[in-house]
Amino acid sequence: MSDCIFCRLLAGELPATFLFRDEQCAAFMDIQPVNPGHVLVIPVRHAPYLADLDSATAGRLMQEGQRIAAAIRSSGVKCEGINLFLADGEAAMQEVFHVHLHVFPRFAGDGFGLRFGPHYKELPSRAALEKVGSEIVRVLQ
Repeated sequence: MSDCIFCRLLAGELPATFLFRDEQCAAFMDIQPVNPGHVLVIPVRHAPYLADLDSATAGRLMQEGQRIAAAIRSSGVKCEGINLFLADGEAAMQEVFHVHLHVFPRFAGDGFGLRFGPHYKELPSRAALEKVGSEIVRVLQ
């Protein structure tokens, strides 16, 4: 896809610091890192959303994310923890519509955080959980 920045990186049209690449996925340094060591893992085949990936590729992204996380921890990069983050859709803060798994080191005082909505601490009733769960199960079947 000529208008996808990640496809352009994969095609060699734009510079990238690749950590690895094979026929299924690739990993490269994020140019706007949360912290030093922030890596993106992407499928080689363009897919805007997670549901657009086949299950083997989706699993492979997570395997490589796990491998990158272990490498970050062992590398000497400042790291007290790791976040894996995948935004799927604009409302989820996806900015580049090519599936990508963020793998980034965390440490106390790094300034990064997630903000919960105002009703987060209000636990739903079991009936509400069952209702929403049954709607999802209906689609899974």
